[in-house]
Amino acid sequence: MAEITRVPLQPIAKGSLTKLWLGVAGAIALGAGLAWAAVPAGVSVETVQAGTGAFPGEKDVLFVKYTGKLADGTVFDEWSPPPIPVEGFFPEGSPLFMGNVVPGFREGAMQMQKGGKYTLEIPASLAYGDAPPPGSSVPPGADLTFEVELIEFMSEEDFQRRLQALQQVMQMQQERQGGAPGGQPGAPQMPPSGPPPQ
Repeated sequence: MAEITRVPLQPIAKGSLTKLWLGVAGAIALGAGLAWAAVPAGVSVETVQAGTGAFPGEKDVLFVKYTGKLADGTVFDEWSPPPIPVEGFFPEGSPLFMGNVVPGFREGAMQMQKGGKYTLEIPASLAYGDAPPPGSSVPPGADLTFEVELIEFMSEEDFQRRLQALQQVMQMQQERQGGAPGGQPGAPQMPPSGPPPQ
């Protein structure tokens, strides 16, 4: 048999195996670093004043006082008191449905507690991205900052029940102002019912 296919093995130089393993480890670390860099940064939640109690869930309704700002400090949104009296039915603050807020706000809100004040830093990828709402002063690709005070939160079912009770009271008040059926405007009326059961 001829020895044409035989290849002599050369001895490995001292330290070469270590260099080979270091090279492989470096390539793995570089690949992991590139993969990590491709994943968008998450939401940063800074506690300005700690709250207490439970954390809101993904389907809750928040009552918050908030100010939304762009990176240059321009205010693009902020809470305002509701145009109708809601005392006894709802807490102070703007109601926000967790299902209707940008993903970054929802992620940050689930780390807040009642009575606390927080600063949320939301990257564009978890805010409006390249498609802000029409007519909005938020430019495409904008990172957002929210200063938030979480007054209270409740389930959507509780919110809807309280809303129905408020609507009934408002309807009764409108009927009184126009007079009871068959009665005269300004005629004595029954006092309004109290707030909904808690």
